[in-house]
Amino acid sequence: MFIILLRFSENRAQVADHMDGHRDWLKQGFDEGVFLLAGSLKQAQGGGILAQAGSREEIAARVQADPFVAADVVTAEILELDPARADDRLSFLMK
Repeated sequence: MFIILLRFSENRAQVADHMDGHRDWLKQGFDEGVFLLAGSLKQAQGGGILAQAGSREEIAARVQADPFVAADVVTAEILELDPARADDRLSFLMK
């Protein structure tokens, strides 16, 4: 499982130019069952995604395809999480 942090960079002013492509990229990730959760970071810092994929390389390639990343609107940090416990409401993530 992966936590992807997308933090705004110096090119933040270009968000509007790439928003439609970013939304399409997110939709594709959800449609393909890779993205589990996505949202904005508080205080307008960027966004975050919870993802499940076969490998870190797969996630890294997907992240590089995000128009925000490609245009340096955000910088991406990929954290790999090895879940050991989950609340019953999230038990499906333990598979």
